[in-house]
Amino acid sequence: MSNIIGPVKADPPGPLSGVRVIDMTTSYAGPTASMYLADLGATVIKIERPRYGDDARHWGPPFVDGASAWFASANRNKRSVAVNLRAPQGQRILHALLDTADVFLQNMNPAKLERMGIDGPTLLARNPRLVYCAMSGFGLDGPGSDLPGYDLIAQARSGLMSVTGAKGGTPQRVSTALSDIVTGMCAALAINAVLVRQQRDGRGEIIDVSLLDSDLALMAPRVAAFHAGEPEPAPSGGTDSVLSVYQPFETADQTIVVAVGNDAMWQRFCQVVGLAELAADPELADNAGRRRHRERITELVADRLARRPGTEWLALLAEADVPASFVQSLSDVVRDPQVVARESLLPVPGSGERLVSVRSPFRLRSQPRPRNERFPELGADSHAVLTELGYSASEIDELVGLGVVGVCTEPEPKTEATA
Repeated sequence: MSNIIGPVKADPPGPLSGVRVIDMTTSYAGPTASMYLADLGATVIKIERPRYGDDARHWGPPFVDGASAWFASANRNKRSVAVNLRAPQGQRILHALLDTADVFLQNMNPAKLERMGIDGPTLLARNPRLVYCAMSGFGLDGPGSDLPGYDLIAQARSGLMSVTGAKGGTPQRVSTALSDIVTGMCAALAINAVLVRQQRDGRGEIIDVSLLDSDLALMAPRVAAFHAGEPEPAPSGGTDSVLSVYQPFETADQTIVVAVGNDAMWQRFCQVVGLAELAADPELADNAGRRRHRERITELVADRLARRPGTEWLALLAEADVPASFVQSLSDVVRDPQVVARESLLPVPGSGERLVSVRSPFRLRSQPRPRNERFPELGADSHAVLTELGYSASEIDELVGLGVVGVCTEPEPKTEATA
């Protein structure tokens, strides 16, 4: 008896199906942006240096079978073409690709772009419908426009580090690629907006996205409060929110956070923790009053919460509709029932689940299953893409022999579907 039950229904195409993206960025911000476009259905062709590739391919450890976990986390659903852009033949290949593109992302030095004829004005004169996204540390203009930028530098310069860290301690970097990821999100947002207009009237655009601007956006409420007269903030261990109570506390066994977002919630919170006298205090009836008396409140709350285990408090607070959570480690996060239920971690095909990426922070009802193709090996698609551009097999072989084009020499990793 056959086990075949008929063809598997193909997933519906994403909303960006048919959109062609040429991605010449490296490291993390640009690849994050193009990955989100690919997740939405775009065809993303990643341009890399022969033999070396994207810098992030070498970020590690950890490596799994030679593959960087960092690189794998930002490069699913893409094709890789390895081209030496210093060679005239390589530049011709790039221009041929850009002539077919809807979107181009780059994070190169402006002087190099002009030398290669791939600066924004030059390319839009050649392809007026192109959505050109320039990604940089500090933007396309201003006195710092030619400075190199990394996540750490943007966090420092934006003021983000100045409010992060233990109370009385030194400023600290938020310990993830925060600037890069948010910049990638901002770039994807702007690109999608311009694509709507491109489809309507054929106009392209030059988009300017920077790490510094993204981190300034993250600091918007703190900048606004300071500009309005609030004292300059300093590291506080997360205890200086505009809201009170809104911070971590130690229970009898674990650290939890509690977020009291309005006056009604404050009343419910006080009943749960047995501080009815605080609920009845007219000086604490609104958030402004609670901020004035923050130290007194937090001292009393901390004393109460320390008397019982965290699981008991979370159950009581949930019943009272007061937001609270454990401060989870990553070993907790990967087992979190909500994370598991929403399939937020995507095993990288062919890695035996030793590599994962994180699902895009959006869900489309029309796409019940996320697009999840393995990151490309360096140069894995060079031959196919050049063939699509009209190069003959002999011409491609010649370019490979000259070192202008790199092709993948490693065997294609097996996927779970074919293993």
